[in-house]
Amino acid sequence: FCWVESGDSPDGYGWKSRWVESKHKSDYGQWKLTSGKFYGDVELDKGLQTSQDARFYALSSRFDSFSNEGKPLVIQFTVKHEQKIDCGGGYVKIFPADLDQTDIHGESQYYIMFGPDVCGYSTKKVHVIFNYKGKNHLIKKDIKCKDDELTHLYTLILRPDQTYEVKIDNEKVESGSLEEDWDFLPPKKIKDPEAKKPEDWDDQAKIDNPEETKPEDWDKPENIPDSDAKKPDDWDEDMDGEWEPAMIPNPEYKGEWKPKQIDNPNYKGTWIHPEIDNPEYTPDDSIYKFDNVGVLGLDLWQVKTGTIFDNFLITDDVEEAEKFGTETWGATKGPEKKMKDQQEEEERKKREEGEKSKKDDDNEEDEEDGDEDEPEEEEHTEEPPEEEEEGEDDALPKDEL
Repeated sequence: FCWVESGDSPDGYGWKSRWVESKHKSDYGQWKLTSGKFYGDVELDKGLQTSQDARFYALSSRFDSFSNEGKPLVIQFTVKHEQKIDCGGGYVKIFPADLDQTDIHGESQYYIMFGPDVCGYSTKKVHVIFNYKGKNHLIKKDIKCKDDELTHLYTLILRPDQTYEVKIDNEKVESGSLEEDWDFLPPKKIKDPEAKKPEDWDDQAKIDNPEETKPEDWDKPENIPDSDAKKPDDWDEDMDGEWEPAMIPNPEYKGEWKPKQIDNPNYKGTWIHPEIDNPEYTPDDSIYKFDNVGVLGLDLWQVKTGTIFDNFLITDDVEEAEKFGTETWGATKGPEKKMKDQQEEEERKKREEGEKSKKDDDNEEDEEDGDEDEPEEEEHTEEPPEEEEEGEDDALPKDEL
């Protein structure tokens, strides 16, 4: 099985016949087809872009339904957060084929949710969520996503041997066992409820030395009266009360006495609670399997809009997915970065020129103000009052400038 969906199409609007917008809410954000502000190829890099800030988005595309029983399932797509996303999703959801596409919403039951999610500095992760027996299960590992402004390739590989692999930009970033990295099943072993730590079990590795005693001269006060302090001459005990010298740190104070620690001769080590087989555990070799895969959806929230999704691929061929990623994302990633770097360099030069121009204008204004001050002083000191008024009238346009 192989389903491919790219944003580019001959008429520029063909994607609208292949994607369905949800009507569950009346204010879902709108999508547009674009290659963005920078790209590697203006046509090949066209994708579906979120276009309105602070909105929920719900869009989906259908394909021939299938079961992944006995074979790998590969989900792959590209994401570009060219707006430098601050909070929002960049993931996809895989739904059962019987889903009503016009009613997709945040509570719609899905099979798999996969892809990046960013919110502030604390959340920058790749979600890998599977639905098992009607309940969504989050991966127990933390997989960091990309949060820059370039296009990145995300790949999830689910194998029939109950293992998985997550790749970013065709490089493995995480892998493991479904049973170990998700809580699909109860644990194989549990602590024996009948076992208890013996009362005489000593798990203290160090103890106070019983043969050591505190020296007799150890106890000294922490603070003592200042011997150099003198009662002020104007001190009035009737008015001020009994005079007492100020307290200062005691140089002989040794702190709290504690005996030295020695090895505990009765130490038996850390008591380990014995485990037994969990009677509630039942193995399941079909956790990986989904019988009616049929819809891919973009059901997410974004605060700052501008994310572009492209190059969707669902297949059972791991090598084909890697090849497809190399031919699409791999072919345009270099030119895309070059274009972005050129734009940033041009913007930097414009900023520097603008700052220089502003600085030059400020210096010219300062010089003009200095030139205008001196003639005005001469007019007030040397000319008669009538001519001073004329001089002030003549100077008015200068002031306005």
